[in-house]
Amino acid sequence: MSTEPDSPTDDAAHQAAHYRAMLAKAETLTEALPYLQRYAGKTFVVKYGGHAMGDPELAQDFAEDIVLLKAVGINPVVVHGGGPQIGRMLKALGIESQFVDGLRVTDKQTAEVAEMVLAGAINKELVGWIARAGGKAIGISGKDGGMVIARKVEAKKAPKAINDADSGEALVVDLGFVGEPARIDTTVIDTIVNAKMIPVIAPIGVGEDGETYNINADTMAGAIAAALGAARLFLLTDVPGVLDKDRQLLTDLTPADIQRLAEDGTISGGMIPKLETCVHAVEAGCEAAVVLDGRVPHAMLIEVFTARGAGTLIRA
Repeated sequence: MSTEPDSPTDDAAHQAAHYRAMLAKAETLTEALPYLQRYAGKTFVVKYGGHAMGDPELAQDFAEDIVLLKAVGINPVVVHGGGPQIGRMLKALGIESQFVDGLRVTDKQTAEVAEMVLAGAINKELVGWIARAGGKAIGISGKDGGMVIARKVEAKKAPKAINDADSGEALVVDLGFVGEPARIDTTVIDTIVNAKMIPVIAPIGVGEDGETYNINADTMAGAIAAALGAARLFLLTDVPGVLDKDRQLLTDLTPADIQRLAEDGTISGGMIPKLETCVHAVEAGCEAAVVLDGRVPHAMLIEVFTARGAGTLIRA
């Protein structure tokens, strides 16, 4: 059965649609130009984690975005998490986990598993994604070159579920080998960046006692962003950003705004420590921090290179 060829009218319509699509791309590039100029030579620290880590399409998008940033003269530094992956490995090994205030109680055995998963499987998988996107990355942890000297996180009060049954008092739980950055030496990061490569950092640090400490990835990224004087700290999360009580996105916040929103209950739960990390970073040398949804393809590029942005910007 034969079909009639496209009419001249159809051909003209296709050409017009193609032209409009090309014009839209050109306008996008024009819109991005001032931002490309502003951020050339600057450092972006990107914390990558959450559900996006388990989605191959989103992982590919993320890697392409990181390679694009590098190609246009920005220096991306990636810090990744891996809590769900650690949890799956511990379950497979028959090791039970306990959490206090969102932090995993980490004994010696759990710390070894965390380092294996974070500095091993996840770290090298991310390096591989970046390589497939055409970039060159080096996977390291905070232990390498003494980059992150950690101190032990103080003991926390356990939730009521594990209160002392006799006294009714909350038990003080030693979190074990859970740490936080005490000092950052950026020498290794600077060396990798100066070699035109992308650092991919696992949130593991070493204590003054030589012990290995598992560090919250948001906290690690914030400390590194401050130490580098980064232009931006990006926390890729599973929500669009900070929402008001009507579930509308708040696009610009200051530390004072965040304190007010916490006091009136607008922000709560896991968003509070994320925003505390952002505030600490901007008060310690990072120009601004952004909380945005890592599940949205190319959200970071939309935030950086367009006027409308894609998340919540925090700056002093």
